Amino acid sequence: MASRVVLGLGGGVDIEIAVSAPALEQLVRRYQIRSAELTPPATVTDERDLLISILAYLKKGGGGEHFVASADALQAFAARFPNRIALGGTSVRAAIAMSRLGVPSTLHLVGLNDDMRRLLPATCDYLSSGDQDTLGPHLIVQYEQGLRVRAGDIDIRAPAPNRLIYVNDPANESMALSDDLGALLREARIFLISGFNALRDRGVLDQRLSTLRQHMRELPAEAVVYYEDACFHEPTFSQRVRDALLGVVDVYGLNEDEMQSYVGHPVDLLSVTEVAGALTSLRALIPVPTLVVHTRYWAAAFGERTEKYAEALHDGILMAGTRYSYGDAYTHEHIERLRSRPRHPEAVQFAAALESRMAGVRCLPTVKLDVTEPTTIGLGDTFVGGFLAALQRRLDPGIRKS
Repeated sequence: MASRVVLGLGGGVDIEIAVSAPALEQLVRRYQIRSAELTPPATVTDERDLLISILAYLKKGGGGEHFVASADALQAFAARFPNRIALGGTSVRAAIAMSRLGVPSTLHLVGLNDDMRRLLPATCDYLSSGDQDTLGPHLIVQYEQGLRVRAGDIDIRAPAPNRLIYVNDPANESMALSDDLGALLREARIFLISGFNALRDRGVLDQRLSTLRQHMRELPAEAVVYYEDACFHEPTFSQRVRDALLGVVDVYGLNEDEMQSYVGHPVDLLSVTEVAGALTSLRALIPVPTLVVHTRYWAAAFGERTEKYAEALHDGILMAGTRYSYGDAYTHEHIERLRSRPRHPEAVQFAAALESRMAGVRCLPTVKLDVTEPTTIGLGDTFVGGFLAALQRRLDPGIRKS
């Protein structure tokens, strides 16, 4: 099972829904939710909490991820909307994106089921730490820009499209690592770390991080280790993961929501002054060789030798834009169609100004897109897949480019 690209550490099956105003308004009235309650609850224990959480994010156009105590609440809410089954998790969606670009990979999974076996690309190998089939629901809520909810004293409109993730998944929450991971890493040139955000027990987290560090000793010296951040179910665990991995991570990736969470305030993504300040603060907080931040307007690498990541940024942007435009069933034709599309004009000016202002920054603008029904699920994961595929092509020029 030797592989030059290893993607970990977990994954799962998603129940994807696109919420509608009439259904949300009916639930608001049913649960008698008031406008004053629209702040994200600290814990999501039932369907009422889940609805409040969704409405609070919709009100600001934000995205996030949360643990939900009741798997039944997730299933019940999903049943109220048209839904589809898809594979999820950063590593799994990255593997799917890489497969569309002709780059094979091997996944480290923490559980399997019939949906995983059916939907994984044929070019994607895997090993699993689980000894039996598992299925924990990941509810993925997608909402469109302009979605308006009016019920009782609530009248809110989504200023931007986004997605929300609600999870009850014991296998990913435990994140057991396969004893064979170290042997797999001996041949790897690229290793993706993701999924630690799902853990909720500090002792288990520390044990998994220690074990991972031991496995990573098998990596070749030239291997590139990419860590993709995420919204932690236990926010204080984010620092523990960073502390454990800072010395072994080459590239640290995060999206605009995570960037703003770390700096502690909203950031105007087209303000050179605000973004430069945010990147400087992030680099002080996360002193890795290279930070990668991907947003709706641009993607940037900040740190050491960033020029070598220019093609990876470009392909990450291209793949995320393709998924945004065409959904899960995007093809090579769709990818090529976006390749020739113009870039977002304001983002072009911003990227040039940011590079002029800051040393050690490579910033590329995103593609200008006008999509009536965009896909907001899995964009960051697909960016990671495009980014890593470009890195692997540079290491192995024989791999075709889309």
